[in-house]
Amino acid sequence: MTSQPEISIPSTSTSTSSKPYTIYNITLRLPLRTFTLHKRYSEFTTLHTTLTSQSSGSQPPPVTPPPKSYFSSTIKSPALTESRRIALEKYLQAINTDADDQWRNTSAWRSFLNLPSSNVSHRHHAAVNGAVSGQSITDPVVWLDYHRDLKTALHDARLQITKRDQATSAQAQHECSAAAKKHLVKAGTMIQSLEQGLKNLGNDSWGKERLGDGEMRRRRDLVESAKKEREGLENLLNAMATKSSLDGAIAQATAGDREKLVNAQGHQNGKKATTGRVLGKETDRTRALDNHGVLQLQQQLMREQDEDVDVLAAAVARQKQIGIEIQEELAVQKDMLELLDEDVDRVQGKIDVARKRVGKIK
Repeated sequence: MTSQPEISIPSTSTSTSSKPYTIYNITLRLPLRTFTLHKRYSEFTTLHTTLTSQSSGSQPPPVTPPPKSYFSSTIKSPALTESRRIALEKYLQAINTDADDQWRNTSAWRSFLNLPSSNVSHRHHAAVNGAVSGQSITDPVVWLDYHRDLKTALHDARLQITKRDQATSAQAQHECSAAAKKHLVKAGTMIQSLEQGLKNLGNDSWGKERLGDGEMRRRRDLVESAKKEREGLENLLNAMATKSSLDGAIAQATAGDREKLVNAQGHQNGKKATTGRVLGKETDRTRALDNHGVLQLQQQLMREQDEDVDVLAAAVARQKQIGIEIQEELAVQKDMLELLDEDVDRVQGKIDVARKRVGKIK
């Protein structure tokens, strides 16, 4: 279920027409964008009447809009304007947050707030659940919603791979690998559904308007980008699993095996395997130490090297996390630009229609 937008009426303004009236500026905050609508009081009363008629049993919304004032005008009374603004804001917020969604599912509500039609969420839910059963995506809006879900699945897989890289126990690594593989399998199924959906959207046999060539190319690029990202994540996960297997095999080697390997190498070279310290290769730090002291010095040097490696690994992990956050931010910015492009196309279409009407009037 998609989250409801945040609705507020932060300000009002006055129209510039010959007969001025008060305009209420409604701000809607969606996950990827924020926009403002301008409505007058009569539109709110019309909305309330329509919501009541379209709801089940003609049930009115939980809150009624403020009554009309016959003896004063909001143009001349700032106090009345402010009180009505607050009341109208509470009216919209009450409908938006009410547990009963019958008013939010009406066409009047979504048309008033310029939201997608009420069946978009139902179609999106059906498309997501129907991908496994072989159902095809036939709606352009649902296709975009489905692509957002694909990006979410890839993002979750990337997070699980990062957690696996940072895990210290074998059990935690196994759990993260299983979760990442689950998200990658889901992403692969969704990519297939999106590709089939593009074939459906490329023709008008489904009774819907065919998408333009430019939009089809853009969506194909989105699918190809998602496929490459999924393949990269899958290769990374497989490489990490292979590395873990090699590390485990090395860790299982016993001291006796290593000694046999050294002795065998010495016999192959025609030399007797030497043990102990080699004269002539002492350093100032080891010359005054016995064998036990040299061993302690070696262990100390190894601990210092391990600490340096840990510091380096932490720095690399921070750089990796910064890169992931930058990639996520770029993905969000890309989605916002795509929404802006869709809004521009829609506004351009309205402008073209308006120009044709003006031409007919002339």
